[in-house]
Amino acid sequence: MVTEYTDGTKRATLLIAVLSSFLTPFMGSSINVALPSIARELHIDAVLLSWVATSFLIASAVLLVPMGRIADIHGRKRVFTLGITIITAASLLAAFSPSVWVLLVFRVIQGIGGAMIFGTSIAILTSVFPLEERGRVLGITVAAVYLGLSLGPFFGGLLTEYLGWRSIFIANVPLGLVIICTTLAKLRQEWSEAAGERFDTLGSLLYGASLVIFILGLLALPTPQGFLGVVAGLAGLALFVLWELRTSNPVVNMALFAGNRVFALSNLAALIHYSATFAVGFVLSLYLQYVRGMSARDAGLLLVAQPVVQAVLSPFAGALSDRVEPRFVASAGMACTAAGLFGISFIGADTSLPLLVGILMVLGFGFALFSSPNVNAIMSSVEKRFYGVASGMLATMRVIGQTLSMSLVALIFSVYLGRIHITPAYFPAFLKSASMIFVLFGSFCLVGMLASLARGRVRE
Repeated sequence: MVTEYTDGTKRATLLIAVLSSFLTPFMGSSINVALPSIARELHIDAVLLSWVATSFLIASAVLLVPMGRIADIHGRKRVFTLGITIITAASLLAAFSPSVWVLLVFRVIQGIGGAMIFGTSIAILTSVFPLEERGRVLGITVAAVYLGLSLGPFFGGLLTEYLGWRSIFIANVPLGLVIICTTLAKLRQEWSEAAGERFDTLGSLLYGASLVIFILGLLALPTPQGFLGVVAGLAGLALFVLWELRTSNPVVNMALFAGNRVFALSNLAALIHYSATFAVGFVLSLYLQYVRGMSARDAGLLLVAQPVVQAVLSPFAGALSDRVEPRFVASAGMACTAAGLFGISFIGADTSLPLLVGILMVLGFGFALFSSPNVNAIMSSVEKRFYGVASGMLATMRVIGQTLSMSLVALIFSVYLGRIHITPAYFPAFLKSASMIFVLFGSFCLVGMLASLARGRVRE
């Protein structure tokens, strides 16, 4: 039976999804700007400092799929509300951290809350809006993600400069409270289509441990320990798949991959796209500040061209995927991304900055065309009782893709540059490595475009 929801419920659900989709990327990107200030105040080295960001990502990655499954069984609203409460409380407590170790504990707790949000907010939105409206609202939530990424560095810099880095964590608390109050007041219904099914605890533990080893291996590349971690993690994930095929109530129903081409290839396309794009901003930030001598502020203002275009166009791309098969819209987006990456591979010491902004806008256009239609395809390809797992799996593809993207950059830099400071003498080697990175990423997108086209139809 199809449930019809009132316009008020739809508006409240969309507001909650938009605010929660904005919260975590805004928090993450604003904290990245504050890392130097955190290092100075807490007296920590660069390696330990990197864990302020990494600890959140790993905690989220490990729990995304299990939390999605728990939400399908015990209720998505219940898990979402608990998750936003956890992340809000941890934000407040993190602001008063006396040491880096206490801060890391609260970052892990934030990651746990983040997994509970990621695995449920999109699932709830998909539960409330019918297929013919889904692309539009998913596009709006994707725009909220990009808006958070765009505004985070700007407001994070202002807060850090005038109120200190602790104010960034406090600033997230009012938004979290608004989401909690709106959820409790406006969402009366619960969604738990898999109620009564057993939760696969052993499979979840095997999945989480294998994923942690795999991600830590990626982060440690190109060291021998890194390669060993990647192999061990992949072996563990293979064992996880074998277990899931044998257990009666798997945390991930492998039929979603084996018997659902749209779901499998859409997730593969997402993994490829995140792997090919996440590190672009990092490499260009180094280029603008080292090779072109720009300040961090000016480099950030230039790089914001990409997420702004993404934020503006994502709702339109999502709405387009309600009328046109998502695979065509998403594949066109992947092609635009590939064109932008190949274009930026010709970057040199005197590349025109307006030209660079134009290429970034092409990348933003490609991102917008790909992201929301791809989310629409994934969420529309599964039964309601798998919405939480599907949402969690998509978020996992994002985290793994982001980690893989940065790992590939580190690997190429180690080959062309080694462990050196980037000085004018090394600018040619840096530009060569940057060009290689963008060509590799563009090639990824061509493969991803094929996977996107091959996924098949969402609508019969």
